[in-house]
Amino acid sequence: MDYHDKEWGVPEHDERLLFEFLCLEGAQAGLSWITILKKRQNYRAAFDNFDAAKIARYKAPRIARLLENPGIVRNKLKVNGFVKNARAYLEMQDQGLSFDQYFWDFVDGKPIQNKFRQSAEVPGNTALSDKISKDLKKRGFTFVGGTIVYAFMQASGMVNDHLVGCYRHEQLLK
Repeated sequence: MDYHDKEWGVPEHDERLLFEFLCLEGAQAGLSWITILKKRQNYRAAFDNFDAAKIARYKAPRIARLLENPGIVRNKLKVNGFVKNARAYLEMQDQGLSFDQYFWDFVDGKPIQNKFRQSAEVPGNTALSDKISKDLKKRGFTFVGGTIVYAFMQASGMVNDHLVGCYRHEQLLK
């Protein structure tokens, strides 16, 4: 509830936090979000608070230790995906493109305001999330399918998918 009430859907522009959101959404693939949310602090500790410059330098011994860490999901592809994504993130920075600018340009700098009344109306992915997914993959990111990207868009506030009856929907219309 705390995550829903204070964080989910709030427009986010902090580079590190956007990177964290993208990584955690990827870690969630095939699992429930609550599983990842409960392990969030463990992920922050294990992955140097999502400092991409540090994660990009992880080598086999560090990855092996991470795969023994019971505080995170010990999936080799996902752990290696964090490293790969950190390298792709840094490559974007080297090209002069911030994560904030990159993502928010897709929505012209303001959240998409949906007006769903029932959770069954909320899509798992959209043409836009599929477009972003395709571009991220071209840039070397992994675990960034259209569904994962849409969940990222929801979490980072690029799209307001709080249901119309939820008090947060109105608050986030601004």
